[in-house]
Amino acid sequence: MASAGFVDALEALRRADVELIVVGMAAAILQGTPALTNDIDIVHRRTPENVERLLAVLAMLGAEYRTDNRGIRPSASYLRGPGHNLLKTYAGDLDCLGTIDNDLSYEDLEPDSIEIAIGNGLTCRVLELSRLIEVKQRAGRPKDLAVLPVLRATLDELRQK
Repeated sequence: MASAGFVDALEALRRADVELIVVGMAAAILQGTPALTNDIDIVHRRTPENVERLLAVLAMLGAEYRTDNRGIRPSASYLRGPGHNLLKTYAGDLDCLGTIDNDLSYEDLEPDSIEIAIGNGLTCRVLELSRLIEVKQRAGRPKDLAVLPVLRATLDELRQK
């Protein structure tokens, strides 16, 4: 990953019992893909209790919307929705996504996620590599298509073990 701060952010989220699934390239990296990323993408459970835990961690990390220069902080109403909250934090960029890939929520993605150790006795859910490949294929953006060969090679290696 691009920064040790990413691990710090994930650890803070998990210590607060925030229910989340790491998606995007951070999920691939946590599963052994040799790549870098500039942010962590998570899909969080959008229950009121989980959103409150998420907000507390985001406040601790100094989260602000990175696409707006006014220093606007995330709110519960935005985090409970299906949209994308693109945030900058003291630990690096963190994208809190209500849904991905044709409106799939935490609950929809949970069966296709696995638990990964992230340090200090903590684990987090990550989107399983084969499902991540499907999501990136459907997204069809040049940056997603460019990483598909590396993701497929990593998946092949994992299956051979």
